[in-house]
Amino acid sequence: QVQLVESGGGLVQAGGSLRHSCAASGRTFSSYATGWVRQAPGKGCEFLAAISKSGANTYYADSVKGRFTISRDNAKNTVYLQMNSLKPDDTAVYYCAADAGGTTWSVARTLVAYHYWGQGTQVTVSS
Repeated sequence: QVQLVESGGGLVQAGGSLRHSCAASGRTFSSYATGWVRQAPGKGCEFLAAISKSGANTYYADSVKGRFTISRDNAKNTVYLQMNSLKPDDTAVYYCAADAGGTTWSVARTLVAYHYWGQGTQVTVSS
């Protein structure tokens, strides 16, 4: 029901920054809470951040709080993840995601809420 296309991954040195973008099509973007998830080699999915439909509320995992910022521009149908002070442990495949459109904010802060996914983008942080 919604297609998410990611851009902005790549290779950076420790301490550097990247901005990920996730552009949506197919549905009214403002109907969806959105989030970012990552999966490192040999590990499960880690829920990183979420933002409510209007952008009024945000959530961050402790591992990225203070370094990563999630934002959205509903007029552009785009959600962003600004990643600063990157560490080698941030190396992972990053995915943007959208919920089904009807979840509460409490549920939207959990991985189970998300049904639509971007293609995934590799982020590699070298030392």
